[in-house]
Amino acid sequence: MATDKNRATAAAILPLVGGAQNVTSIAHCMTRLRLSLADRSLVDDEALKALPAVMGVVEDDTYQIVLGPGTVARVTPEFEALVAEGRSAAPAPEQTVTADELAAQGAALKAARKAKNSTPFKLFLRRIANIFVPLIPALIGCGIIAGINGLLINLEWLPGITPALAAIASGFMALIAVFVGFNTAKEFGGTPILGGAVAAIIVYAGVANIEAFGQKLSPGQGGVLGALGAAVLATYVEKWCRRWVPEALDVLVTPTVTVLLSGLVTIFGLMFLAGEVSTGIGTAANWLLDNTGAFAGLVLGGLFLPLVMLGLHQALIPIHTTLIEQQGFTVLLPILAMAGAGQVGCAIAVYKRLRHNTSIRTTIKSALPAGFLGVGEPLIYGVSLPLGRPFITACVGGAAGGAFIGFFSMIGDKVGSTAIGPSGWALFPLLDGNQVLGLTIAIYGGGLLVGYVVGFVATYFFGFSKEMLVELNVDDTSAAAPEQVVAGSPATPTDPAKAPAAV
Repeated sequence: MATDKNRATAAAILPLVGGAQNVTSIAHCMTRLRLSLADRSLVDDEALKALPAVMGVVEDDTYQIVLGPGTVARVTPEFEALVAEGRSAAPAPEQTVTADELAAQGAALKAARKAKNSTPFKLFLRRIANIFVPLIPALIGCGIIAGINGLLINLEWLPGITPALAAIASGFMALIAVFVGFNTAKEFGGTPILGGAVAAIIVYAGVANIEAFGQKLSPGQGGVLGALGAAVLATYVEKWCRRWVPEALDVLVTPTVTVLLSGLVTIFGLMFLAGEVSTGIGTAANWLLDNTGAFAGLVLGGLFLPLVMLGLHQALIPIHTTLIEQQGFTVLLPILAMAGAGQVGCAIAVYKRLRHNTSIRTTIKSALPAGFLGVGEPLIYGVSLPLGRPFITACVGGAAGGAFIGFFSMIGDKVGSTAIGPSGWALFPLLDGNQVLGLTIAIYGGGLLVGYVVGFVATYFFGFSKEMLVELNVDDTSAAAPEQVVAGSPATPTDPAKAPAAV
């Protein structure tokens, strides 16, 4: 039954993106179906946003359809199958233009998209995401197991099982550098296994016998940052070898030279340098929260939703991972998770204020459960962002929650997460800190409550102008209701949520 639902969603999306012939590549991340399209003009944006399963669309280097976690992983294979069927069944199109004309049109479209979306900084962030996002499911799974194990140890339950759980939870983190190296080489166009092989040097126990810069190295020194640098270096060395090594010797010489040169530079340079940078990141994060905790939390919690909208949050992924490697948890994620709490409070206030707008209230009712669990995209794309001003008041709620947790960090009660990915209520199993677990949970729960309340109050009293209330607080299912359709609302197909332009 679930398969039929996912296939139906895929079947509904396909014609709205121009059909199988218009789709040139398919991928997905945790929440979005990412498509490369031959002709962007064939996409029906408004019809896509009106599909019940679609939370919104984002145009970047790829065309991204927001479906939510879990759903996107199930819809993507069905979509891929439908595209394959459509390509095999479709007759050859009539040649109405020459091949040169088609090539010129395609080149123009590609150049326009590249000029718009491929700034060096955005390309850098996209590569960072492509390296680290595939690791998040393992981080979540191992983090939850680590949390369960910690609880069992504290309660002194199942002492025969806890060592096994510790091994299961820690195995991935002990070798995460290898996976980062593998993904980095793949992303930068090298041989993935060579990137992993060079990164594996960082976690090899034998490096403890090596001295660099006047001090002994330690296994894991440099962590994911060292692994990333080592794999990038290996990729460039490999490409250099491919240009100069004869084909007959390539299979022997290229991998040997790549691993040898990159390995030596990693051992006698990158491990030390990356270790210093990693230590600096941990020191800076702790200093920031120890000395300016409430203010730092206010800024981080308040700006995280805009960072997500701009894609800049991807730059934080290696920082989270480095903190988890160093301290066992990242102190930044619980603060950033407060942005979702402000979003939930905002949505509840919108629900209360717009008592007569059936479609927006329906969207909120369907999206709130996901919002409580930390999946904010349905509420962002379906409610606050299209309305404009409530998006700002949601950020105010996030800032208040972040300041709350930051204040406790400033007085010595740190709250952290053993993995990245979840937020909201879903973060509770991953919580850790420098105090007893009960106090850590209470502080995080208090932050969520503050975010909910401030997001609600700010939106209820300041989220709408008088004009917005007049336009929006009407029964939009009535035939007499004015047409006020706004891009981005994922309401029902026959009655999309209506909202004015951002005020």
